[in-house]
Amino acid sequence: MKANIFSEQDIMELARSAYEHGQANFPIIKEKCALLVIDMQDEFVKPHFCPYWVPESTHQVPKIKQMINACRRMGIPIIYTVFGRTHAYLDRPKSGEYMPNRFPDLDFERSGLFVEGKIYHELTPLEDEIVIFKPSYGAFYDTPLETILKNLGKDTVIISGAMTNFCCGTTARQAYERGYKVIFGSDINATDLPEMHEAELKVLRKGFARVMSSAEILAELEAE
Repeated sequence: MKANIFSEQDIMELARSAYEHGQANFPIIKEKCALLVIDMQDEFVKPHFCPYWVPESTHQVPKIKQMINACRRMGIPIIYTVFGRTHAYLDRPKSGEYMPNRFPDLDFERSGLFVEGKIYHELTPLEDEIVIFKPSYGAFYDTPLETILKNLGKDTVIISGAMTNFCCGTTARQAYERGYKVIFGSDINATDLPEMHEAELKVLRKGFARVMSSAEILAELEAE
């Protein structure tokens, strides 16, 4: 049998195609889905509130709200996550304090931030919807999310929120590693630089998730 031979150019074209056009081939089964709304809280969404504001997350509020309302109509549970004061902040990875995304050299009032974990007012959860306070980027890290999903009988997560290449992308990876099917909304996840959003979508598309627009997600859910 003749051995397969792949040139360097062949490999690069395979990679490029998977990053840009690859598509996970699992179906979306409505009864198996839960919608995750990641960190759509004032610190990231409220305009001009603090240096952690992600302007694109504010722009995406209408589409995320549409997704939330559609999931409510279809009986798909919505699970929110936020950062807030938990365990005197001792539940955070210790190395986090050294990261430049904390803006250590910027002079601003920090004392009221990430305390209450208040979800942006246009996306307020209903009384019976779950809000998880998480200590780090990924929503599965040191939280009850996996137990909640198992008790709900869900094996598929639809991910929306902020930020694409931090909390949302990390959650997608953690879900994948736990055997969940991951649907990642290309226009219902936001980050601070457009090029980082696109770069993260490419990585997720190749190896972790079905990357789809919110309209594509809703069309497949409503087609069942």
